[in-house]
Order: sequence, then structure tokens, then C-alpha cells
Amino acid sequence: MAAPWRSLRLVAPIWNRSTRGIHHLGGAVDPESNQKRRTMLQHLSDYFYDVEFLRGYLFQNEMDKVHQKNRSFAHLEETYGPNNAGAFFILKQGGAVKFRDKEWIRPDKYGHFSQEFWNFSEVPVEAVDASGCAINYEGLENLHHLKDLQSLLLQRCPHVDDWCLSRLYPLADSLQELSLAGCPHVSERGLGCLHHLQNLRWLDISDLPSVSDPGLTQILVEEMLPNCNVVGVNLAEGLELGPEEQPRDTDRPVPA
Repeated sequence: MAAPWRSLRLVAPIWNRSTRGIHHLGGAVDPESNQKRRTMLQHLSDYFYDVEFLRGYLFQNEMDKVHQKNRSFAHLEETYGPNNAGAFFILKQGGAVKFRDKEWIRPDKYGHFSQEFWNFSEVPVEAVDASGCAINYEGLENLHHLKDLQSLLLQRCPHVDDWCLSRLYPLADSLQELSLAGCPHVSERGLGCLHHLQNLRWLDISDLPSVSDPGLTQILVEEMLPNCNVVGVNLAEGLELGPEEQPRDTDRPVPA
């Protein structure tokens, strides 16, 4: 019986040390350490709240600037006519305009542009290049009275969306060229609104990330606008051919 008792005495000190360790871990937490932990959590909470607040503030500030840029220039239209008012709106946006039989008018890198166009009140605007401009749904109203506008380039405009395309119908009688290339918020639904523009002869719908099936969309737009040359999309993109539609050797032209 001596051996078991001897082994028990050998184990007891180890057990006591581990027990003391367990009691130490389960004991009261140092108030100062707990206070530091709460302070850090509060700091992180305040930090992320401030970041979200700052992000929201900057976004709202940017939207306010966009709305300010797209305000109505109806007061100028009454004084200088619709062509000058529409041209001034586009030039202030950083775009370019072309009056009939005149050279393009574009702002320089500082946003300055020739004031000569104020003398063209009786000359119609026939082309507008608003590529990359912050034009939106409200701003398009400034173009509604350009009754001779033939070409409108809206490529890479960050705020042009489906609602904007639904507002192009007042230009249906004259508009022949339209570019929507690179507009991130234009989808199939917006392209369907272009059925009003039956005088279109050229339409660029390339690089539209919100269009889920570019190839099929181009086919549908071509059916909707039969007299228009729709460009910018690979017809095979997004279309999967079945076995019966795969090209056969007999369908290939025989070399001369």
C-alpha cells in the first residue's frame, strides 16, 4: 500500500498548482484592465460611427453638387433662346456643343469657353458631346427644346440611368446618333425606352455593366429600331448555341 500513497503525494502538489491557476483565472477581473477594454471598444465604436457619418456627408455633398449642376436654365431660354440656353448648360457641365455650320465649342482645362455662342441665338445646335459629364434626369430638361439636335454623346456619364433614357422622347423627331457607351446605370429596361427614337441611325451600347445579356439585348434593340445601326456588342456575347446551331463544315465558304 505504500506505493499508491507515495504516488498520490507526488501528484498532489501538481494538482494544487493547477487548481490555484484555475481559481486565479476565474477570479475578479482587474477594474483598470476592464476600463481600458471598454475605452477601446468605445473608441472603435465612435470611430466607425464617425466614418459612416463622414461617408454619408460626403455622398450627400456630392449629390448636392450634381443637382446644382443640373438646375434648370429656363430663365436663360426666355432671354437668349433654347439653343443658347442648352449650349450654356452643356458647356458649364464640361461638355462640347456644335452649332450648325460652326466649329465645335469646348471648354479648356480650366472650364473656360468662348462666349461667341451667345451671338448664335438663331443658329440651331446640331450636336452635343456630354461624355463623362454629371448630367442626370433633371438636367436633360435643358436639352428638350433643341429641336434640331442630331447627335448626342452621353458615353461614360456616371448619372445617366434608365430614367434618363425615358426622358429623351422630346428629341425623337431630330435625333439620329446616340452613344450610351460606358454608362454604368443603363440596363435593358432603359434601352427599351428608346423605341420612341425611330429616327436613330446609329446607337452605341458598348460596355454597359448593368446589361446582363449584351448579345441578346443588341438583337432586341435592333428589332425595336430596324433602321438603326446598333454597335458596340459582340452578337455572340452571352449567347450559347445549341448543337443544332453549331456551324457545320458545309456552312463554311469554299476557298476559291
